[in-house]
Amino acid sequence: MNVADPALAPFLAHLPDHVFAVLLIFARVSGAVVLLPAFGEQEIPPTIRLAIAFALAILLAPVLGGMPRLPAVPFDLARLMAAETVTGLWLGFLARALALALPAAGSLAAGALGIANVLQPDADLGPGASALAAALQRAVPALVLAANLHAPLLMALAGSYALIPVGQVLPAPSLGAVMPAVADAFALTLRLAAPFLFAGLLWSGLLGLAVRLVPRLQIYFAAMPGQVLAGLLLLAGLTPMLLGVWTRAMADAFARFAGG
Repeated sequence: MNVADPALAPFLAHLPDHVFAVLLIFARVSGAVVLLPAFGEQEIPPTIRLAIAFALAILLAPVLGGMPRLPAVPFDLARLMAAETVTGLWLGFLARALALALPAAGSLAAGALGIANVLQPDADLGPGASALAAALQRAVPALVLAANLHAPLLMALAGSYALIPVGQVLPAPSLGAVMPAVADAFALTLRLAAPFLFAGLLWSGLLGLAVRLVPRLQIYFAAMPGQVLAGLLLLAGLTPMLLGVWTRAMADAFARFAGG
């Protein structure tokens, strides 16, 4: 390739602007990929997440227009990159807040079923964690990919440029979407954990009645094996339905993000 070829002159003249446009897209995409379900999981090596973000930026670059040219002032360059990164993090946070409803429900269910105890923290998971919540946390990326929920997420990422132009700070209406997303996630968590919370409340009432009838009964040692067994049976019976409810709720929420 001869760089002195006149046919290459227009391409070389605009090459810095093209590279800058890819970097701007990469800033927003990488900020979102850090938090997006299935893409931003901690189990995925950082190099793989970086490669995913760069590949998405390359794919989006030809279809996105209206990118600003490379600024001459370094401050303007830093401002644009920071604004795009914050926008990407905001988009990823909205999706992640909804996805966390499943492991949060698992944590509530584990406490109600007697398979988690704050007084006896798990040595591997740490205090306040449970094996059920950890298992559901690892099920999130599998469900997102198996149900093709990543497609509306990527569509929402591409459509975000129409809502928030490049270099623009997040507008007030966009920031107002954070509280509804958190409220929806909390409501979904309670919906998913409701059967287990009700079962735990009913079991506690029965134990209270048993203590009244048999005061000398060591209720903890007598009831804990039955509570765990009944809880595991209830979990085995309700898990397919709970995963279906969560998947449908995520599909509706992600479709709204994508404008569907």
